[in-house]
Amino acid sequence: MKILVLIDGSKWSQKAAFHAIELAKRKNAEIVLFSVLDIAEAKALAFNFCAQSGICAQLKDYEGRIWADMRKSIQDDQSHIISRAAGERVRASAKVVEGNARDEVLKEANSNGYGLVVMGAFGRSGKTRLSALIEGIGGAVRPPLLIVR
Repeated sequence: MKILVLIDGSKWSQKAAFHAIELAKRKNAEIVLFSVLDIAEAKALAFNFCAQSGICAQLKDYEGRIWADMRKSIQDDQSHIISRAAGERVRASAKVVEGNARDEVLKEANSNGYGLVVMGAFGRSGKTRLSALIEGIGGAVRPPLLIVR
Protein backbone atom coordinates (compact mmCIF):
# COMPACT_ATOMS: atom_id res chain seq x y z
CA MET A 1 0.00 0.00 0.00
CA LYS A 2 1.11 3.56 -0.70
CA ILE A 3 0.15 6.43 1.59
CA LEU A 4 0.13 9.97 0.22
CA VAL A 5 1.06 12.54 2.87
CA LEU A 6 0.38 16.20 2.13
CA ILE A 7 3.15 18.46 3.42
CA ASP A 8 2.68 22.24 3.50
CA GLY A 9 5.33 23.29 6.00
CA SER A 10 2.93 23.54 8.94
CA LYS A 11 3.26 21.77 12.26
CA TRP A 12 -0.05 20.10 11.39
CA SER A 13 1.31 18.48 8.25
CA GLN A 14 4.39 17.33 10.16
CA LYS A 15 2.13 15.75 12.79
CA ALA A 16 0.15 14.07 9.98
CA ALA A 17 3.41 12.74 8.50
CA PHE A 18 4.50 11.23 11.82
CA HIS A 19 1.08 9.59 12.15
CA ALA A 20 1.43 8.22 8.59
CA ILE A 21 4.84 6.76 9.49
CA GLU A 22 3.23 4.82 12.36
CA LEU A 23 0.47 3.56 10.05
CA ALA A 24 3.01 2.56 7.42
CA LYS A 25 4.99 0.56 10.01
CA ARG A 26 1.90 -1.44 10.94
CA LYS A 27 0.79 -2.03 7.34
CA ASN A 28 4.24 -2.48 5.77
CA ALA A 29 3.35 0.45 3.52
CA GLU A 30 5.40 3.17 1.91
CA ILE A 31 4.75 6.87 2.22
CA VAL A 32 5.04 9.58 -0.40
CA LEU A 33 5.43 13.11 0.92
CA PHE A 34 3.74 15.51 -1.48
CA SER A 35 4.02 19.30 -1.55
CA VAL A 36 2.68 21.91 -3.92
CA LEU A 37 4.42 25.25 -4.36
CA ASP A 38 2.17 28.01 -5.66
CA ILE A 39 3.90 30.94 -7.40
CA ALA A 40 0.87 33.10 -6.57
CA GLU A 41 1.79 32.80 -2.90
CA ALA A 42 5.35 34.02 -3.57
CA LYS A 43 4.01 36.92 -5.64
CA ALA A 44 1.57 37.89 -2.87
CA LEU A 45 4.28 37.79 -0.20
CA ALA A 46 6.60 39.92 -2.38
CA PHE A 47 3.81 42.41 -3.08
CA ASN A 48 2.97 42.68 0.63
CA PHE A 49 6.63 43.33 1.42
CA CYS A 50 6.75 45.98 -1.30
CA ALA A 51 3.54 47.64 -0.06
CA GLN A 52 4.71 47.73 3.57
CA SER A 53 8.30 48.78 2.92
CA GLY A 54 7.72 51.14 0.00
CA ILE A 55 10.65 49.49 -1.80
CA CYS A 56 9.04 48.19 -4.97
CA ALA A 57 11.81 48.62 -7.53
CA GLN A 58 13.06 45.09 -6.88
CA LEU A 59 9.69 43.30 -6.78
CA LYS A 60 10.77 40.53 -9.20
CA ASP A 61 13.93 39.96 -7.17
CA TYR A 62 11.84 39.62 -3.98
CA GLU A 63 9.56 37.11 -5.72
CA GLY A 64 12.56 35.05 -6.81
CA ARG A 65 14.11 35.00 -3.37
CA ILE A 66 10.81 34.15 -1.67
CA TRP A 67 10.21 31.37 -4.23
CA ALA A 68 13.67 29.90 -3.57
CA ASP A 69 13.12 30.11 0.20
CA MET A 70 9.73 28.39 -0.10
CA ARG A 71 11.27 25.54 -2.12
CA LYS A 72 14.20 25.11 0.29
CA SER A 73 11.93 25.20 3.33
CA ILE A 74 9.59 22.50 2.02
CA GLN A 75 12.52 20.32 0.89
CA ASP A 76 14.09 20.66 4.36
CA ASP A 77 10.79 19.63 5.97
CA GLN A 78 10.51 16.63 3.67
CA SER A 79 14.13 15.60 4.33
CA HIS A 80 13.53 15.71 8.08
CA ILE A 81 10.44 13.51 7.75
CA ILE A 82 12.21 11.06 5.41
CA SER A 83 15.03 10.73 7.96
CA ARG A 84 12.52 9.96 10.68
CA ALA A 85 10.81 7.39 8.45
CA ALA A 86 14.16 5.75 7.69
CA GLY A 87 14.83 5.53 11.43
CA GLU A 88 11.51 3.71 11.77
CA ARG A 89 12.36 1.46 8.78
CA VAL A 90 9.55 2.91 6.67
CA ARG A 91 10.06 3.45 2.95
CA ALA A 92 9.54 7.10 2.09
CA SER A 93 9.99 9.37 -0.89
CA ALA A 94 9.13 12.97 -1.66
CA LYS A 95 7.63 14.97 -4.51
CA VAL A 96 7.44 18.73 -4.93
CA VAL A 97 5.39 20.17 -7.77
CA GLU A 98 4.41 23.67 -8.82
CA GLY A 99 0.83 24.74 -9.41
CA ASN A 100 -2.55 25.08 -7.76
CA ALA A 101 -2.68 23.01 -4.55
CA ARG A 102 -6.19 21.64 -5.08
CA ASP A 103 -5.57 20.64 -8.70
CA GLU A 104 -2.17 19.08 -8.07
CA VAL A 105 -3.29 17.14 -4.98
CA LEU A 106 -6.31 15.72 -6.81
CA LYS A 107 -4.17 14.75 -9.80
CA GLU A 108 -1.61 12.98 -7.61
CA ALA A 109 -4.06 11.33 -5.20
CA ASN A 110 -6.42 10.03 -7.88
CA SER A 111 -3.90 8.72 -10.39
CA ASN A 112 -1.06 6.98 -8.60
CA GLY A 113 -2.57 4.02 -6.76
CA TYR A 114 -2.67 5.40 -3.23
CA GLY A 115 -4.60 3.50 -0.59
CA LEU A 116 -4.82 6.47 1.77
CA VAL A 117 -4.28 10.24 1.81
CA VAL A 118 -3.14 11.79 5.10
CA MET A 119 -3.10 15.50 5.86
CA GLY A 120 -3.12 17.92 8.75
CA ALA A 121 -6.39 19.51 9.78
CA PHE A 122 -4.97 23.02 9.56
CA GLY A 123 -2.58 24.75 7.20
CA ARG A 124 0.28 27.14 7.80
CA SER A 125 -2.04 29.93 8.94
CA GLY A 126 -3.05 27.85 11.97
CA LYS A 127 -6.59 29.17 11.82
CA THR A 128 -9.12 27.26 13.86
CA ARG A 129 -11.25 26.21 10.91
CA LEU A 130 -10.35 23.22 8.77
CA SER A 131 -7.83 23.81 6.04
CA ALA A 132 -9.18 25.36 2.83
CA LEU A 133 -7.54 22.48 0.98
CA ILE A 134 -9.72 19.96 2.81
CA GLU A 135 -12.77 21.86 1.62
CA GLY A 136 -11.38 21.79 -1.91
CA ILE A 137 -10.48 18.10 -2.12
CA GLY A 138 -12.73 16.40 0.45
CA GLY A 139 -15.41 15.19 -1.95
CA ALA A 140 -13.17 14.73 -4.98
CA VAL A 141 -10.28 12.63 -3.73
CA ARG A 142 -10.87 8.91 -4.39
CA PRO A 143 -8.73 7.21 -1.70
CA PRO A 144 -9.84 7.48 1.91
CA LEU A 145 -8.79 10.78 3.50
CA LEU A 146 -7.37 10.82 7.03
CA ILE A 147 -7.28 14.25 8.68
CA VAL A 148 -4.91 14.52 11.64
CA ARG A 149 -5.19 17.17 14.34
